[in-house]
Amino acid sequence: MADVQKRDGFATKFGVIAAAAGSAIGLGNIWKFPYITGENGGAAFILVYLGCIALIGVPVMLSEFVIGRRGQKDAAGSFRRLAPGTPWFLTGWMGIAAAFMILAFYGVVAGWTLHYTFMAIGGNFESMDPAAVGNYFGSFISTDFLPIFWQGIFMTLTAGIVLAGVKNGIEKYSKILMPLLLGLLVILAIRSMTLPGAGAGIDFLLKPDFSKLTGKAVLDALGHAFFSLSLGMGTMITYGSYINKKENLGTTAIQVTLADTGIALLAGLAIFPAVFAFNVTPSAGPGLVFVTLPSVFNQMFGGPIFATMFFALLAVAALTSSISILEVVVAYFSEEKGMDRKKATIIVTILITVIGMLASLSMGRTSDIMFPFFSSGEWIRVGFFDLLDKFSANFLLPIGGLFISLFVGWKMKAADVRDEVSNGGTLRAMFFWVFIWAARIIAPVGIIIVFLYNLGIIQP
Repeated sequence: MADVQKRDGFATKFGVIAAAAGSAIGLGNIWKFPYITGENGGAAFILVYLGCIALIGVPVMLSEFVIGRRGQKDAAGSFRRLAPGTPWFLTGWMGIAAAFMILAFYGVVAGWTLHYTFMAIGGNFESMDPAAVGNYFGSFISTDFLPIFWQGIFMTLTAGIVLAGVKNGIEKYSKILMPLLLGLLVILAIRSMTLPGAGAGIDFLLKPDFSKLTGKAVLDALGHAFFSLSLGMGTMITYGSYINKKENLGTTAIQVTLADTGIALLAGLAIFPAVFAFNVTPSAGPGLVFVTLPSVFNQMFGGPIFATMFFALLAVAALTSSISILEVVVAYFSEEKGMDRKKATIIVTILITVIGMLASLSMGRTSDIMFPFFSSGEWIRVGFFDLLDKFSANFLLPIGGLFISLFVGWKMKAADVRDEVSNGGTLRAMFFWVFIWAARIIAPVGIIIVFLYNLGIIQP
């Protein structure tokens, strides 16, 4: 076990929470969760979502922590150590493949946030009307050089943090970036909620409307509960392997989940009161962030300042996620392939960035190159960017999450799982049997439903 003792790891409890929460809190929390909450019944949807988090999110996250800390290796290596001579390590490989694909297109979008931050600093949006803002976004993402340039800058920042290691890189900067993210969000939320007419936006997000709780709303809550926590891609297995044996894994999983949900709600309070205050129709996805909100900031007193803060917030959220995703792949090559960590970081970053460049070009120069993909019950044709997104989200993540739950619930000995969550018997871990049966039955069933829903096989 000498190799275990030499491994880098988190030094503090706050470092663990900051890094794991940073991994879970990404761009999707800022633009997707608030919107689907408002569209699906506000506070009523949140109650359903929290139930889904308890049934799927926490058990799968805790399962990943257990695998990582018990195995003390990377995403694939932990499975090899815990189930030698079996094909369970393929689950780790799926997570690594998902991380590689996700960071390729995620780095592109994160690059957009850096570009828009500098655009906001220069006050470039002030002279644009809403139509001009929309046209600018379309022309920007379809050009060759600028998106790739900013993607390269973002990937360089990500690699720089990962190069420094777990304690001196990931933990150190997570402890800086997460409070910065929270501080920016609080300032933006206060400003947004104090605008005249902001009440309509608060109602959109938080007012319960049980008439909107349709079957689709429940399935959306189920799906987002899984995907919003960075599950199924090996990040929490990898981070779990760096968690000290004295830390309470159950408490950590709950704290990370609450932080993820709280930040998402706070983001909604920073966005929708302002959107409604200026009578702008809210939209979902990149259109909300890169088209709607710049138009909103243009109408707000001190708009350039708050626009700069908002896009800086997005960049920070993207960075806290990207370092965890890159670490999954780097840990695999450095531990399983014996590659020097710095060399592995540089090579992996270059490879992911090149694939990301192809994804970026698929929205411009190579937009006519399409790929067949089965989604929502039919075969469609998608560009390379969307192919990376949809294949990882619709296939690799849910299948990986399913096997992670089954591994902890059925393959691992219950005594070993109890030993890990109770820290060798020093904690009572009264939740143990609830967790085990959630991992064995409830989480797998929920993930299968999400998987079939994404394929269009289950219709609400």
